[in-house]
Amino acid sequence: MELNVIAQANSLKDKTVARRRDFHKYAETAWTEFRTAAVIADTLTDLGYQVSVGDEVIEEQSMMGVPSADELARHAERALAQGANWHWVEKMQGGKTGVIGVLQGGKPGPTVALRFDIDSNDAIEADSAEHRPAREGFASVNKGAMHACGHDGHAAIGLAVAEVLASRRNELCGAVKLIFQPAEEGVRGARAMVAKGVVDDADYLLGLHLGFSTKKNGQLACRVEGFLATTKLDAVFTGVPAHAGAAPEAGRNALLAAATASLNLHAIARHSQGPSRINVGRLEAGTGRNVLPANAIIKLETRGTTSTINEFMYTEAVRIIKASATMYGVEVDIREMGGAASAESDPCLAEIIEQVAGELGLFEEILPSCYLGGSEDCTYFMERVQQRGGKAVYMMVGTELKAGHHDFRFDFDEAVLPKAVALVSAAVIRLLQEK
Repeated sequence: MELNVIAQANSLKDKTVARRRDFHKYAETAWTEFRTAAVIADTLTDLGYQVSVGDEVIEEQSMMGVPSADELARHAERALAQGANWHWVEKMQGGKTGVIGVLQGGKPGPTVALRFDIDSNDAIEADSAEHRPAREGFASVNKGAMHACGHDGHAAIGLAVAEVLASRRNELCGAVKLIFQPAEEGVRGARAMVAKGVVDDADYLLGLHLGFSTKKNGQLACRVEGFLATTKLDAVFTGVPAHAGAAPEAGRNALLAAATASLNLHAIARHSQGPSRINVGRLEAGTGRNVLPANAIIKLETRGTTSTINEFMYTEAVRIIKASATMYGVEVDIREMGGAASAESDPCLAEIIEQVAGELGLFEEILPSCYLGGSEDCTYFMERVQQRGGKAVYMMVGTELKAGHHDFRFDFDEAVLPKAVALVSAAVIRLLQEK
Protein backbone atom coordinates (compact mmCIF):
# COMPACT_ATOMS: atom_id res chain seq x y z
CA MET A 1 0.00 0.00 0.00
CA GLU A 2 2.72 2.49 0.99
CA LEU A 3 4.66 2.26 -2.28
CA ASN A 4 1.49 2.59 -4.34
CA VAL A 5 0.36 5.68 -2.42
CA ILE A 6 3.78 7.27 -2.79
CA ALA A 7 3.75 6.57 -6.51
CA GLN A 8 0.29 8.10 -6.84
CA ALA A 9 1.27 11.20 -4.86
CA ASN A 10 4.42 11.63 -6.96
CA SER A 11 2.46 11.20 -10.19
CA LEU A 12 0.27 14.11 -9.08
CA LYS A 13 3.18 16.38 -8.14
CA ASP A 14 3.08 18.59 -11.22
CA LYS A 15 -0.68 18.98 -10.97
CA THR A 16 -0.45 19.73 -7.24
CA VAL A 17 2.27 22.35 -7.74
CA ALA A 18 0.23 23.93 -10.54
CA ARG A 19 -2.84 24.10 -8.30
CA ARG A 20 -0.82 25.62 -5.49
CA ARG A 21 0.52 28.28 -7.82
CA ASP A 22 -2.92 28.98 -9.23
CA PHE A 23 -4.35 29.50 -5.74
CA HIS A 24 -1.34 31.65 -4.89
CA LYS A 25 -1.77 33.86 -7.96
CA TYR A 26 -5.46 34.43 -7.26
CA ALA A 27 -5.20 34.86 -3.49
CA GLU A 28 -8.44 35.66 -1.65
CA THR A 29 -8.83 36.79 1.96
CA ALA A 30 -11.31 35.63 4.60
CA TRP A 31 -14.91 35.14 3.47
CA THR A 32 -14.06 36.30 -0.09
CA GLU A 33 -12.58 33.00 -1.37
CA PHE A 34 -15.18 32.72 -4.14
CA ARG A 35 -12.79 31.68 -6.92
CA THR A 36 -10.73 29.36 -4.72
CA ALA A 37 -13.83 27.62 -3.39
CA ALA A 38 -15.39 27.35 -6.85
CA VAL A 39 -12.26 25.69 -8.25
CA ILE A 40 -12.27 23.26 -5.34
CA ALA A 41 -15.98 22.50 -5.78
CA ASP A 42 -15.54 21.89 -9.51
CA THR A 43 -12.59 19.56 -8.92
CA LEU A 44 -14.34 17.52 -6.24
CA THR A 45 -17.43 17.19 -8.42
CA ASP A 46 -15.33 15.90 -11.31
CA LEU A 47 -13.76 13.33 -8.96
CA GLY A 48 -17.17 11.98 -7.97
CA TYR A 49 -17.54 13.56 -4.52
CA GLN A 50 -20.87 14.71 -3.15
CA VAL A 51 -20.24 18.47 -2.89
CA SER A 52 -21.90 20.96 -0.55
CA VAL A 53 -21.29 24.71 -0.33
CA GLY A 54 -22.81 27.93 1.01
CA ASP A 55 -25.75 27.64 3.41
CA GLU A 56 -25.34 23.87 3.39
CA VAL A 57 -22.02 24.11 5.27
CA ILE A 58 -21.98 27.57 6.93
CA GLU A 59 -24.27 28.85 9.70
CA GLU A 60 -24.67 32.55 9.02
CA GLN A 61 -25.32 33.54 12.64
CA SER A 62 -21.95 32.11 13.70
CA MET A 63 -19.85 33.88 11.05
CA MET A 64 -17.37 36.39 12.53
CA GLY A 65 -15.60 39.35 10.95
CA VAL A 66 -17.48 39.24 7.65
CA PRO A 67 -16.78 42.06 5.15
CA SER A 68 -19.57 44.40 4.09
CA ALA A 69 -22.12 43.34 1.48
CA ASP A 70 -20.61 45.76 -1.03
CA GLU A 71 -17.11 44.36 -0.50
CA LEU A 72 -18.35 40.78 -0.84
CA ALA A 73 -20.11 41.68 -4.07
CA ARG A 74 -16.93 43.21 -5.50
CA HIS A 75 -14.93 40.11 -4.66
CA ALA A 76 -17.58 37.82 -6.16
CA GLU A 77 -17.48 39.82 -9.40
CA ARG A 78 -13.68 39.63 -9.41
CA ALA A 79 -13.83 35.86 -8.93
CA LEU A 80 -16.14 35.48 -11.89
CA ALA A 81 -13.82 37.63 -14.01
CA GLN A 82 -10.95 35.36 -12.96
CA GLY A 83 -12.70 32.20 -14.10
CA ALA A 84 -14.88 31.08 -11.20
CA ASN A 85 -17.92 28.96 -12.00
CA TRP A 86 -21.04 31.12 -11.56
CA HIS A 87 -23.01 28.07 -10.35
CA TRP A 88 -20.92 27.90 -7.16
CA VAL A 89 -20.38 31.64 -6.63
CA GLU A 90 -24.14 32.20 -6.61
CA LYS A 91 -24.52 29.64 -3.81
CA MET A 92 -21.77 31.32 -1.77
CA GLN A 93 -23.41 34.73 -1.50
CA GLY A 94 -22.85 36.43 1.84
CA GLY A 95 -19.31 35.08 2.03
CA LYS A 96 -20.31 31.47 2.69
CA THR A 97 -17.23 30.14 0.90
CA GLY A 98 -16.81 26.80 2.65
CA VAL A 99 -16.75 23.59 0.59
CA ILE A 100 -17.30 20.00 1.69
CA GLY A 101 -16.79 16.91 -0.42
CA VAL A 102 -17.94 13.47 0.75
CA LEU A 103 -16.77 10.17 -0.72
CA GLN A 104 -18.53 6.95 0.34
CA GLY A 105 -16.26 3.92 0.36
CA GLY A 106 -17.08 0.52 -1.02
CA LYS A 107 -18.07 -0.86 2.39
CA PRO A 108 -19.62 0.63 5.55
CA GLY A 109 -17.38 1.94 8.30
CA PRO A 110 -16.32 5.08 10.18
CA THR A 111 -16.07 8.61 8.77
CA VAL A 112 -12.70 10.35 8.50
CA ALA A 113 -12.83 14.14 8.16
CA LEU A 114 -9.90 16.09 6.72
CA ARG A 115 -9.70 19.85 7.20
CA PHE A 116 -7.81 22.22 4.85
CA ASP A 117 -7.88 26.02 5.20
CA ILE A 118 -8.03 28.04 1.98
CA ASP A 119 -7.85 31.78 2.71
CA SER A 120 -4.93 34.17 2.19
CA ASN A 121 -3.51 36.93 4.34
CA ASP A 122 -4.20 40.66 4.11
CA ALA A 123 -0.77 41.50 2.71
CA ILE A 124 0.96 43.03 -0.30
CA GLU A 125 3.32 40.47 -1.82
CA ALA A 126 6.97 41.20 -2.53
CA ASP A 127 7.69 41.94 -6.19
CA SER A 128 11.47 41.59 -6.18
CA ALA A 129 13.39 39.12 -8.34
CA GLU A 130 14.55 37.31 -5.18
CA HIS A 131 10.93 36.30 -4.49
CA ARG A 132 10.20 33.14 -6.50
CA PRO A 133 6.46 33.75 -7.04
CA ALA A 134 7.28 37.15 -8.53
CA ARG A 135 10.20 35.78 -10.55
CA GLU A 136 8.24 32.82 -11.94
CA GLY A 137 4.97 34.64 -12.57
CA PHE A 138 2.61 33.34 -9.91
CA ALA A 139 2.68 36.20 -7.38
CA SER A 140 -0.74 37.43 -6.30
CA VAL A 141 -2.56 39.59 -8.83
CA ASN A 142 -5.14 40.57 -6.21
CA LYS A 143 -3.79 43.68 -4.48
CA GLY A 144 -3.75 43.37 -0.71
CA ALA A 145 -4.19 39.58 -0.69
CA MET A 146 -1.26 37.16 -0.46
CA HIS A 147 -0.82 33.53 0.54
CA ALA A 148 1.78 34.19 3.23
CA CYS A 149 0.95 31.20 5.43
CA GLY A 150 0.84 28.20 3.10
CA HIS A 151 -2.92 27.78 2.79
CA ASP A 152 -2.49 27.64 -0.99
CA GLY A 153 -0.41 24.53 -0.36
CA HIS A 154 -2.99 23.11 2.03
CA ALA A 155 -5.78 23.49 -0.54
CA ALA A 156 -3.64 21.87 -3.24
CA ILE A 157 -2.75 18.99 -0.92
CA GLY A 158 -6.45 18.49 -0.17
CA LEU A 159 -7.36 18.16 -3.83
CA ALA A 160 -4.53 15.71 -4.51
CA VAL A 161 -5.60 13.61 -1.52
CA ALA A 162 -9.13 13.72 -2.91
CA GLU A 163 -7.85 12.29 -6.20
CA VAL A 164 -5.82 9.52 -4.55
CA LEU A 165 -8.74 8.43 -2.37
CA ALA A 166 -11.27 8.60 -5.22
CA SER A 167 -9.13 6.13 -7.16
CA ARG A 168 -9.26 3.75 -4.17
CA ARG A 169 -12.91 4.23 -3.34
CA ASN A 170 -13.81 0.55 -3.41
CA GLU A 171 -11.02 -0.28 -0.94
CA LEU A 172 -12.33 2.09 1.74
CA CYS A 173 -14.54 0.84 4.55
CA GLY A 174 -16.35 4.02 5.53
CA ALA A 175 -16.51 7.58 4.29
CA VAL A 176 -14.12 10.48 3.71
CA LYS A 177 -15.27 14.05 4.34
CA LEU A 178 -13.00 16.76 2.95
CA ILE A 179 -13.55 20.15 4.61
CA PHE A 180 -12.18 23.20 2.82
CA GLN A 181 -12.52 25.97 5.37
CA PRO A 182 -12.56 29.72 4.68
CA ALA A 183 -11.43 32.50 7.01
CA GLU A 184 -8.81 30.78 9.15
CA GLU A 185 -6.77 33.99 9.33
CA GLY A 186 -8.24 35.89 12.24
CA VAL A 187 -9.69 32.52 13.35
CA ARG A 188 -13.12 33.36 11.93
CA GLY A 189 -14.31 30.47 9.80
CA ALA A 190 -14.35 27.16 11.64
CA ARG A 191 -16.97 28.05 14.24
CA ALA A 192 -19.61 28.70 11.57
CA MET A 193 -18.97 25.30 9.97
CA VAL A 194 -18.96 23.47 13.29
CA ALA A 195 -22.21 25.21 14.26
CA LYS A 196 -23.73 23.81 11.04
CA GLY A 197 -22.86 20.31 12.28
CA VAL A 198 -20.44 19.39 9.51
CA VAL A 199 -18.28 17.16 11.75
CA ASP A 200 -21.03 15.71 13.92
CA ASP A 201 -20.76 12.42 12.01
CA ALA A 202 -16.94 12.29 12.07
CA ASP A 203 -15.18 9.52 13.96
CA TYR A 204 -11.74 10.92 13.13
CA LEU A 205 -10.50 14.36 12.17
CA LEU A 206 -7.08 15.14 10.71
CA GLY A 207 -5.64 18.63 10.25
CA LEU A 208 -2.21 19.80 9.18
CA HIS A 209 -0.02 22.83 8.56
CA LEU A 210 3.15 23.33 6.56
CA GLY A 211 6.15 24.86 8.28
CA PHE A 212 5.80 26.76 11.57
CA SER A 213 7.59 24.60 14.17
CA THR A 214 8.92 22.23 11.49
CA LYS A 215 11.15 24.33 9.27
CA LYS A 216 13.27 21.57 7.73
CA ASN A 217 12.51 19.39 4.73
CA GLY A 218 11.81 15.85 5.85
CA GLN A 219 10.51 16.80 9.30
CA LEU A 220 7.13 15.69 10.59
CA ALA A 221 5.46 16.39 13.94
CA CYS A 222 2.69 13.86 14.45
CA ARG A 223 0.96 15.77 17.25
CA VAL A 224 0.79 19.54 17.77
CA GLU A 225 0.49 20.81 21.32
CA GLY A 226 0.13 24.28 22.81
CA PHE A 227 -3.00 25.54 21.07
CA LEU A 228 -4.18 28.75 22.73
CA ALA A 229 -7.89 29.47 22.89
CA THR A 230 -8.57 33.02 21.75
CA THR A 231 -11.24 35.65 21.17
CA LYS A 232 -10.78 38.62 18.84
CA LEU A 233 -12.84 41.71 19.73
CA ASP A 234 -13.59 45.17 18.39
CA ALA A 235 -15.01 47.68 20.88
CA VAL A 236 -16.62 50.72 19.21
CA PHE A 237 -17.19 53.70 21.53
CA THR A 238 -19.68 56.42 20.59
CA GLY A 239 -19.77 59.69 22.53
CA VAL A 240 -20.83 63.28 21.86
CA PRO A 241 -18.61 65.82 20.05
CA ALA A 242 -18.09 69.31 21.44
CA HIS A 243 -15.81 72.31 21.06
CA ALA A 244 -12.84 71.61 23.31
CA GLY A 245 -12.49 75.26 24.35
CA ALA A 246 -15.97 76.75 24.23
CA ALA A 247 -18.13 73.89 25.52
CA PRO A 248 -16.16 70.87 26.78
CA GLU A 249 -18.86 70.05 29.32
CA ALA A 250 -21.30 69.35 26.47
CA GLY A 251 -19.22 66.51 25.09
CA ARG A 252 -18.71 62.87 25.97
CA ASN A 253 -15.14 61.77 25.27
CA ALA A 254 -14.94 58.42 23.45
CA LEU A 255 -11.15 58.61 23.17
CA LEU A 256 -10.69 58.74 26.95
CA ALA A 257 -13.10 55.83 27.40
CA ALA A 258 -11.12 53.77 24.88
CA ALA A 259 -7.79 54.75 26.45
CA THR A 260 -9.05 53.89 29.94
CA ALA A 261 -10.22 50.51 28.70
CA SER A 262 -6.89 49.87 26.95
CA LEU A 263 -4.85 50.52 30.07
CA ASN A 264 -7.08 48.56 32.42
CA LEU A 265 -7.45 45.58 30.12
CA HIS A 266 -3.75 44.93 30.58
CA ALA A 267 -4.32 44.88 34.35
CA ILE A 268 -6.60 41.82 34.32
CA ALA A 269 -5.37 39.32 36.91
CA ARG A 270 -3.48 36.30 35.57
CA HIS A 271 -5.19 32.92 35.89
CA SER A 272 -3.96 30.32 38.38
CA GLN A 273 -4.68 27.36 36.09
CA GLY A 274 -2.39 28.36 33.22
CA PRO A 275 -0.95 31.13 31.08
CA SER A 276 -3.25 33.84 29.74
CA ARG A 277 -2.75 36.71 27.31
CA ILE A 278 -4.40 39.98 26.39
CA ASN A 279 -3.36 42.59 23.87
CA VAL A 280 -4.88 45.81 22.59
CA GLY A 281 -3.30 46.03 19.17
CA ARG A 282 -4.98 49.13 17.81
CA LEU A 283 -6.71 52.30 19.05
CA GLU A 284 -8.24 54.83 16.67
CA ALA A 285 -10.09 57.96 17.79
CA GLY A 286 -10.86 61.60 17.21
CA THR A 287 -11.09 64.09 14.38
CA GLY A 288 -9.07 67.15 15.42
CA ARG A 289 -7.13 68.74 18.26
CA ASN A 290 -9.96 71.13 19.24
CA VAL A 291 -12.83 68.63 19.11
CA LEU A 292 -13.83 66.29 21.92
CA PRO A 293 -13.58 62.84 20.27
CA ALA A 294 -17.04 61.39 19.71
CA ASN A 295 -15.84 58.10 18.23
CA ALA A 296 -13.16 55.56 19.08
CA ILE A 297 -12.39 51.91 18.41
CA ILE A 298 -10.03 49.46 20.04
CA LYS A 299 -9.08 46.12 18.51
CA LEU A 300 -7.95 43.49 21.00
CA GLU A 301 -7.56 39.80 21.64
CA THR A 302 -7.64 37.49 24.63
CA ARG A 303 -5.90 34.12 24.83
CA GLY A 304 -5.60 31.22 27.25
CA THR A 305 -4.09 27.76 27.32
CA THR A 306 -7.62 26.40 27.80
CA SER A 307 -11.01 27.56 26.68
CA THR A 308 -11.90 28.11 30.35
CA ILE A 309 -8.98 30.47 30.88
CA ASN A 310 -9.76 32.37 27.70
CA GLU A 311 -13.40 32.67 28.75
CA PHE A 312 -12.23 34.25 32.01
CA MET A 313 -10.11 36.74 30.10
CA TYR A 314 -12.97 37.49 27.70
CA THR A 315 -15.51 38.02 30.50
CA GLU A 316 -13.17 40.36 32.36
CA ALA A 317 -12.35 42.25 29.17
CA VAL A 318 -16.04 42.85 28.44
CA ARG A 319 -16.61 44.03 32.02
CA ILE A 320 -13.75 46.52 31.84
CA ILE A 321 -14.75 47.86 28.42
CA LYS A 322 -18.34 48.44 29.56
CA ALA A 323 -17.20 50.05 32.82
CA SER A 324 -14.87 52.40 30.92
CA ALA A 325 -17.72 53.46 28.67
CA THR A 326 -19.97 54.10 31.67
CA MET A 327 -17.26 56.17 33.37
CA TYR A 328 -17.21 58.62 30.46
CA GLY A 329 -20.92 58.47 29.65
CA VAL A 330 -20.47 56.99 26.18
CA GLU A 331 -22.03 54.02 24.41
CA VAL A 332 -20.01 50.96 23.43
CA ASP A 333 -20.68 48.17 20.94
CA ILE A 334 -18.54 45.06 21.49
CA ARG A 335 -18.18 42.90 18.38
CA GLU A 336 -16.71 39.40 18.32
CA MET A 337 -14.47 39.26 15.24
CA GLY A 338 -12.84 35.85 15.62
CA GLY A 339 -12.12 33.01 17.99
CA ALA A 340 -10.66 29.56 18.52
CA ALA A 341 -11.01 26.88 21.15
CA SER A 342 -8.24 25.05 22.91
CA ALA A 343 -7.65 21.43 21.93
CA GLU A 344 -5.28 18.52 22.38
CA SER A 345 -4.38 15.98 19.73
CA ASP A 346 -5.26 12.40 20.66
CA PRO A 347 -2.03 10.47 21.42
CA CYS A 348 -3.38 7.17 20.06
CA LEU A 349 -4.30 8.76 16.73
CA ALA A 350 -0.91 10.49 16.63
CA GLU A 351 0.71 7.06 17.11
CA ILE A 352 -1.11 5.79 14.02
CA ILE A 353 0.20 8.78 12.05
CA GLU A 354 3.70 8.05 13.33
CA GLN A 355 3.43 4.39 12.27
CA VAL A 356 2.16 5.31 8.81
CA ALA A 357 4.90 7.92 8.37
CA GLY A 358 7.54 5.41 9.39
CA GLU A 359 6.27 2.86 6.89
CA LEU A 360 6.23 5.43 4.09
CA GLY A 361 9.90 6.27 4.69
CA LEU A 362 9.46 9.81 3.34
CA PHE A 363 10.45 11.67 6.51
CA GLU A 364 13.97 11.74 7.92
CA GLU A 365 12.93 13.23 11.27
CA ILE A 366 9.63 12.13 12.81
CA LEU A 367 8.82 14.05 15.98
CA PRO A 368 6.17 12.67 18.35
CA SER A 369 5.01 16.23 19.07
CA CYS A 370 5.79 19.92 18.71
CA TYR A 371 4.62 23.10 20.45
CA LEU A 372 2.61 25.79 18.65
CA GLY A 373 2.05 28.51 21.27
CA GLY A 374 -0.56 30.20 19.09
CA SER A 375 -4.15 29.82 17.91
CA GLU A 376 -5.69 27.88 15.02
CA ASP A 377 -9.42 27.48 14.58
CA CYS A 378 -9.12 23.88 13.44
CA THR A 379 -9.44 23.39 17.20
CA TYR A 380 -13.21 23.99 16.91
CA PHE A 381 -13.43 20.92 14.65
CA MET A 382 -11.15 18.93 16.94
CA GLU A 383 -13.07 19.87 20.07
CA ARG A 384 -16.45 18.99 18.54
CA VAL A 385 -15.28 15.60 17.27
CA GLN A 386 -13.72 14.74 20.63
CA GLN A 387 -16.80 15.87 22.55
CA ARG A 388 -18.85 13.41 20.51
CA GLY A 389 -16.50 10.51 21.23
CA GLY A 390 -14.24 10.73 18.19
CA LYS A 391 -10.50 11.31 17.86
CA ALA A 392 -8.62 14.21 16.33
CA VAL A 393 -5.03 15.07 15.53
CA TYR A 394 -3.22 18.09 14.08
CA MET A 395 0.14 17.58 12.32
CA MET A 396 3.02 19.79 11.20
CA VAL A 397 4.77 18.87 7.95
CA GLY A 398 8.27 20.29 7.62
CA THR A 399 9.48 22.50 4.82
CA GLU A 400 12.16 25.11 4.38
CA LEU A 401 10.77 28.63 4.30
CA LYS A 402 12.12 31.64 2.43
CA ALA A 403 10.65 33.92 5.11
CA GLY A 404 8.48 33.51 8.18
CA HIS A 405 4.75 32.99 8.13
CA HIS A 406 2.77 36.19 7.35
CA ASP A 407 5.89 37.81 5.86
CA PHE A 408 5.37 39.46 2.45
CA ARG A 409 8.32 37.36 1.16
CA PHE A 410 6.89 34.03 2.39
CA ASP A 411 7.39 30.96 0.21
CA PHE A 412 7.89 27.24 0.90
CA ASP A 413 9.65 24.33 -0.79
CA GLU A 414 7.07 22.66 -3.05
CA ALA A 415 8.86 19.32 -2.68
CA VAL A 416 6.83 18.93 0.54
CA LEU A 417 3.54 18.68 -1.36
CA PRO A 418 3.68 15.04 -2.58
CA LYS A 419 5.03 13.95 0.83
CA ALA A 420 2.05 15.51 2.58
CA VAL A 421 -0.34 14.02 0.02
CA ALA A 422 1.11 10.54 0.54
CA LEU A 423 1.01 10.88 4.34
CA VAL A 424 -2.60 12.02 4.57
CA SER A 425 -3.83 9.55 1.94
CA ALA A 426 -2.08 6.62 3.62
CA ALA A 427 -3.40 7.66 7.04
CA VAL A 428 -6.98 7.71 5.76
CA ILE A 429 -6.55 4.34 4.06
CA ARG A 430 -5.19 2.90 7.33
CA LEU A 431 -8.14 4.25 9.31
CA LEU A 432 -10.66 2.95 6.76
CA GLN A 433 -9.12 -0.42 6.04
CA GLU A 434 -11.16 -3.56 6.65
CA LYS A 435 -10.73 -4.68 10.24
